[in-house]
Amino acid sequence: MIEIATSPATTTLVVAGDLDLAERDQFPEIAARVTGLRRQLLVIDMCRLTFMDSTGAAFLISLADSSRRRGGATVLRGPDPRDLFVLEVCGALELFRIDQAHRCEIAAQPTDFRPPPSASAPSGREPRRT
Repeated sequence: MIEIATSPATTTLVVAGDLDLAERDQFPEIAARVTGLRRQLLVIDMCRLTFMDSTGAAFLISLADSSRRRGGATVLRGPDPRDLFVLEVCGALELFRIDQAHRCEIAAQPTDFRPPPSASAPSGREPRRT
């Protein structure tokens, strides 16, 4: 479920549950509403997000890109490390500001997810040749 709240300068999306392929039918309508509001700041509250796949990440990326093209900014509030990892793998983490100070009141259970070491980090092994 995605709820939209507005103030004079901010649009806030509150995401609860999964943001994935099963929810994609609602993405175009939500994107149109958010774009139509034309606020400078888009806040995506992820405190109650339980799962995000690449479809959900593409939706968030499109919102952030649209906001950026209008001169605005997009902030992720309360993201789990696994969700940040999905956005990083998509090469889009730089489109977002991360609200490091926010502490979720009602949040999804934190995971023990740890991103794998960076591919650029030395592994101490020679690459496998085939």
